Amino acid sequence: MDEAVVVALGCNLPGAYPSREALLEAAVAALPQVGLEVVTRSGWWTSAAWPDPAGPAYLNGVAVVRTTLSPRQVLDALHSLEARFGRARGEANAPRTLDLDLIAHGRTVLDDGLVVPHPRAHQRLFVMGPLSELYSGWIHPVTGEPAFRLAATATVGRDARPMAAPTA
Repeated sequence: MDEAVVVALGCNLPGAYPSREALLEAAVAALPQVGLEVVTRSGWWTSAAWPDPAGPAYLNGVAVVRTTLSPRQVLDALHSLEARFGRARGEANAPRTLDLDLIAHGRTVLDDGLVVPHPRAHQRLFVMGPLSELYSGWIHPVTGEPAFRLAATATVGRDARPMAAPTA
């Protein structure tokens, strides 16, 4: 797991797809097209919209990918996929068709405009829960805490719950 590239996927709008699940499945299937070979992925987790729980609920999950891309190239690839799936960046925390975040790029630690590992992922149950589902002993490159402990102490998205096992 020291070399694992971890990508979080989420959405609360289905866009052109019949459901949020279908959109996220299509996004996972598209990752290899941008140089991100899926090694494994979690099931989908559901949680209330944040910060306004009156919005559409989110589905989230995590994929571990293999790549030769640098952290910046991975982020660029993720942003290109978001755009392809209809993501329009605007207001922070607004409902969205697809949100792809680079959570970790192996043991790399960066803070040069791109922050790796993701600066808030360790606080989010909808990220650490799915990651813990895959690799409970994954160690955060900065905090030194394992995923299962970060999931247990997460302060954001405490209502996040697994929906079902992955279909692939």
